[in-house]
Amino acid sequence: MTAAAPGTQKSRALIGWRLLALFYDFWPVLAMWMLVGLAFVLLFTAAGHDTHENIRPLSGWWWGEWLVCWMVAGLYATVSWRRGGQTLGMRPWRLKVIAADGSAPSRKQLWKRYAVATLSLLLGGLGFWWAWFDKDRLAWHDRLSDTRTIRLPKKKA
Repeated sequence: MTAAAPGTQKSRALIGWRLLALFYDFWPVLAMWMLVGLAFVLLFTAAGHDTHENIRPLSGWWWGEWLVCWMVAGLYATVSWRRGGQTLGMRPWRLKVIAADGSAPSRKQLWKRYAVATLSLLLGGLGFWWAWFDKDRLAWHDRLSDTRTIRLPKKKA
């Protein structure tokens, strides 16, 4: 079964569905971040720091941990999108990421999508909210990465 053409009203993934998927995806990403945090605490103490000392905010360790967390979340998203167009959070709402021409997006497109979506979130979700005003209902990361998020039709039983 194929999805409707990316530009049709029926296949649009409206912002509400996207936000629900993002909220759902937050939980597995949080679990991965906790594992990264554990690894950094173990490395920090193995590097000779006191076991009761925390990683100081804005230190090299702190920036390194956040960079690794960002990369781990990016791997989760881009690998999921590359393998089937969906993260865990997109599946219940039948959302799928495709290239603008309807094909599977490239790794470069997916990482660009992830980077722009990150920037959008850091700006209070501005790029997501933009979809309400965009004539094609595209978020910043859709438009700038030449990808689309579509809503798949229900499967008939």
